[in-house]
Amino acid sequence: MFNTQIPPDQTLATLSKYMLVDGYSFVVDLEKSQGAWLVDARTGHRFVDFFTGVSSMPLGFNHPKMVTDDVVRRLGRIAVNKPANADAYTPEMASFVETFFRVAVPEYFRYAFFIEGGALAVENAIKAAVDWKVQKNFQKGVSKERYPDGLGKQVIHFKESFHGRSGYTVSLTDSADPNKTRYFAKFEWPRIVNPKITFPLEGQRLEAVIAKEKEAIGQIEEALRRNPDLACLVVEPIQGEGGDNHFRTEFFQELRRLADSHEFLLVFDEVQTGLGLTGRMWAHQHHGVNPDLMSFGKKTQVCGILAGPRLDEIESNVFHVPSRINSTWGGNLLDMVRCQLYLEIYEEENLVQQAATTGEHLLGRLHEMASEFEGIIENVRGKGLFCAFDLTDRIDRKALIRAAYEEGLIILPSGRKGLRFRPPLSIEIPVLEEGLNRLQTALRRVLG
Repeated sequence: MFNTQIPPDQTLATLSKYMLVDGYSFVVDLEKSQGAWLVDARTGHRFVDFFTGVSSMPLGFNHPKMVTDDVVRRLGRIAVNKPANADAYTPEMASFVETFFRVAVPEYFRYAFFIEGGALAVENAIKAAVDWKVQKNFQKGVSKERYPDGLGKQVIHFKESFHGRSGYTVSLTDSADPNKTRYFAKFEWPRIVNPKITFPLEGQRLEAVIAKEKEAIGQIEEALRRNPDLACLVVEPIQGEGGDNHFRTEFFQELRRLADSHEFLLVFDEVQTGLGLTGRMWAHQHHGVNPDLMSFGKKTQVCGILAGPRLDEIESNVFHVPSRINSTWGGNLLDMVRCQLYLEIYEEENLVQQAATTGEHLLGRLHEMASEFEGIIENVRGKGLFCAFDLTDRIDRKALIRAAYEEGLIILPSGRKGLRFRPPLSIEIPVLEEGLNRLQTALRRVLG
């Protein structure tokens, strides 16, 4: 019983018999990988991991406090069963929720909803906003006879955004890879120009961003004039897959003003930016602008949404009415317990501040690399360890990522010409430096 165990050297071939295997060619050694070091179970080769499961592993592999006998027993006991958390409650779930709100949730959020998958987190934020807006419109006199399903079902979003690939979210996603959205049924919702910053933000670049912000605000106002059917605006505080695109605080302040004055909800998608890598628990906290709804995932392990007091302008909002939003499992209990353990380690080791401090070192080193590889690397940017730079057309990005892999570094593309850095919050500077040295070696190889 329980003897089926595929050896590492047969892992990829076995999977290929049954499914598309288009990921990395390594096989993860879940025992020997440690922190930001990923070990290939087939070869023993060690990679510096700036990938971290598409930014989903805040402590990397096998943090010492996660592999004690007590913790392994605790996680193993939870893994035996998968409760339907939405209907059958456990002390373990209550402990997680209490810890989550104490350590990670800002005081301006009142309600939480948990689900599996970041796209479904955004999906349910949209549903919460639509429900709110439809009821708002009924209160304002929209005829239920003429519009039995109400008005308030469109979502403002931005170019180069990535919010997921599920039913609603695929309509919001504007990926550089057309395979992620092409041919799927989508809603024709307002897509707004994204006034992203090119760094350093000064002189003509600042003027250009301000002009682009005015254009974006104008497009939003025009969409509002044309249609009363707008429920919310969804935006990533930093557009991750779309290119690590940053926005000015003044732009977020203007979005907040528009949401308040035109009665739609402001939704921040923090699935990739959340839980500390930027040097704040949530990326929007760098700007001092509070959303009405926020989606979270990846590093939190369990995904979901948080809601603020504006939802209570409608008494019968989705956080008060049974089954308006729900799922069988209501998130995975094992993920919840793992997240609780992570957050306790965050507290003990002050990891959010560490990400801010180590991130300053990383950003400084990237600026040094931009000076060394002038005309190749540009637009260095980042908050905390959430960093990126762009490559000019003088170098082939795919060739560089491949060369970095051959040198023992895993790193992700971002947008159409960027490279993004997603190390664990707990990474130490010597390991960070090792990864950067391997990247420099790869750059020199590709450039000849």
